[in-house]
Amino acid sequence: MSSGPFAQGRSGEGRHSPPRELRPEEIPSTPVSLRRIGRLFGPYRARLGVLLGLIFLAAGLGVISPFLLRGVLDTAYPHKDTTLLAELVLGMIALSVITSVIGVAQTWISNQVGQRVMHDLRAAVYSHLQRMSLAFFTHTRTGEVQSRIANDIGGVDSVVTSTATSIVQNVTTVVAVVIAMFLLDWRLAAFSLVLLPFFVWLTRRVGEERRRIQSVRQSRLADMSTLVEESLSVSGILLGKTMGRSPELVRRFSGESGELADLEVRARMAGRWRMASVQLSFAIMPAAVYWFAGENIAAGGHSISIGTVVAFTTLQTRVFFPIQSLLSVGLEVQTSLALFGRIFEYLDLPVDIVERPNAQTMSGVRGDVRLQDVWFRYGPEAPWTLREIAAEIPAGTTTALVGETGSGKTTLAYLVARLYEPERGCVSIDGVDIRDVTLGSLAATVGLVSQETYLFHASIGENLRFACPEASDEEIEDAARAAQIHELIASLPDGYDTPVGERGYRFSGGEKQRMAIARTVLRNPPVLILDEATSALDNETERAVQQALDELSRGRTTIAIAHRLSTIRDADQILVLDAGRITERGTHEELVALGGRYAMLLSGARLAEDAEAGAPAALA
Repeated sequence: MSSGPFAQGRSGEGRHSPPRELRPEEIPSTPVSLRRIGRLFGPYRARLGVLLGLIFLAAGLGVISPFLLRGVLDTAYPHKDTTLLAELVLGMIALSVITSVIGVAQTWISNQVGQRVMHDLRAAVYSHLQRMSLAFFTHTRTGEVQSRIANDIGGVDSVVTSTATSIVQNVTTVVAVVIAMFLLDWRLAAFSLVLLPFFVWLTRRVGEERRRIQSVRQSRLADMSTLVEESLSVSGILLGKTMGRSPELVRRFSGESGELADLEVRARMAGRWRMASVQLSFAIMPAAVYWFAGENIAAGGHSISIGTVVAFTTLQTRVFFPIQSLLSVGLEVQTSLALFGRIFEYLDLPVDIVERPNAQTMSGVRGDVRLQDVWFRYGPEAPWTLREIAAEIPAGTTTALVGETGSGKTTLAYLVARLYEPERGCVSIDGVDIRDVTLGSLAATVGLVSQETYLFHASIGENLRFACPEASDEEIEDAARAAQIHELIASLPDGYDTPVGERGYRFSGGEKQRMAIARTVLRNPPVLILDEATSALDNETERAVQQALDELSRGRTTIAIAHRLSTIRDADQILVLDAGRITERGTHEELVALGGRYAMLLSGARLAEDAEAGAPAALA
């Protein structure tokens, strides 16, 4: 599986990056049972019961017409009974009308049930993914997730909307017609069905082959979705053009598309000659029945009448079509099992951050944050990212986290928001373990402003209101004023209705950052995490954003991850991290006087360069 053209990851976490993602062929497929698929239809038993009733009724009515035809040929015609002939013909017409009406009703019910099952599947996968921790999404390609929801679930559409009904309908029809065939003449029935077991075995072999191809096909679709999602985003286009890699990306996409086209041909041609032989056998069987009946009559047998032969071949035509349909459906089901396996694989992913059954709702939060002997790593075999972390952050104070890239600053802050779960130790707010509170109330308690500002492709107002859907226009404007961005928005022709563009690329980094701050102001969280919120900004923009951050931090418990000295000099407490441990703590003056790690960071080359340029000093 291709890794994608633009590998994305947080700076500082590279040394703890997960092992490469396995190709689908290397991953043990999730066992899929038909019983588990059948449980998807459980909530719709009533409608399925009505559907089954209609199917049985249609199957029963379908076998009556050949008997009426035999009556026409063996009784009405020889005895010139026009009354009987009219009754039999009217019966055939009535059966056709009733069967057509029942068919429409079947289609309506089956599609209604099928689309509800599709909705349930999509909603279940999306809901489950929303419950996954941040670690899952840092290890998984976005295109892969999109492919599971769009391509895999979309691929089983026909199976859940029509195939399940078709199976029941065809099985019922086959059973009813076979019984009618034996009632007409057991010898002709046995002669006609002798090869059926072989055809079933042959179809299963073809289905297994198509299932294997389908699994690889879906993985290639995921690869192509990832390539499209990454290379055709604004960031991807910008990087591809500036690096002169657009032709290479076109070649990669062409290669992925060509391989997918070859797999499509293989999937469609798998077992095609074997299935063609089955269809050929079905086509010549009526002629074989005429031969068999003729030989029987020529040998002196008189029990098989002309009417019986014609009625039998009519039934035979009706049974071969559903049998052929069942064999084709069997192939489709076998192929779809690969898709269901990929869907269930996501549904079976363990959720590592869950809300406890007796979780309490946080209210009246002061903001006292405490970390007690916290240990964390990104996998069971990975090295420890944080070790023996112990810190107290009093309510209303500002604590700055500093250290070299990869020292664990962001991970520590994200543990407070419970984006990650510590393997050992405890994180508490106001003396309550955050694992004992509801996820919703924790999200309302801890706000995050990251250096990687994300805006939806919607209007400015919609992006701000995402934080607080019930916020009024006045509250949104007040939040924008606090973030020093209201004047800019008001000067736009469409004001707060202005679209921000893909990922907010219609605005500068500082403007997007201030929108993110306004969004956080609307939530009004008592605990605030500032994750290098000004590290990528120029000096003038940084001053504007920093002023907004200062306004946002006032009266809140703030955890600031920063590289620039100007953003941490006035912090009430500074925690210095080195290789996942807190090695120093204190105020700026205390740590400078200590002459330890913090002082070394201040006296580094980057500090000297920034000082000479008159810019705010930067910490590594």
